Amino acid sequence: MRKTIFIITAIFFGVIALLIGCCTSSEKKEQPAIISKDSMIKRGAYLITISGCDDCHSPKKMGPHGPEIDMERRLSGFPANRPMPQFDSNIVKKGIAMFNEDLTSAAGPWGVSFAANLTSDATGAGSWPEENFIRAIRKGKFKGHENGRSLLPQCHGKTWHSLRMKM
Repeated sequence: MRKTIFIITAIFFGVIALLIGCCTSSEKKEQPAIISKDSMIKRGAYLITISGCDDCHSPKKMGPHGPEIDMERRLSGFPANRPMPQFDSNIVKKGIAMFNEDLTSAAGPWGVSFAANLTSDATGAGSWPEENFIRAIRKGKFKGHENGRSLLPQCHGKTWHSLRMKM
């Protein structure tokens, strides 16, 4: 009888030791993956494509099939040194949105919106810390500042960006 209790106790502690060993070794294996710069660039290109960033932030030029992205100025937004575009206020008052010639600014019942420069240049989003860029996209905050103004008009307490950009 004593021998049986000893064997059962030994098996019990052996199983416990195995379980602890398995759990500890699997925890050590779950380290964050190191992402290469090349894969980050590919992921960024993918996100820009599926999110439609070019729609507003890339100036357009007229091509053989209509407006197309001006690849030399891709994601550069509305130039800060360009004069304010003129919009017909009578049309805007009727609830119709109007765009400037390269489609980087728009006027509507909300007022006038200008597409920001998202390039990696220091004049664009290139000088922002990663956290600010993420906050700008996910929460629609100007330059990603926590207490910054909203990038776009509010719609039920959320900006258009935060409604569209679920990442």
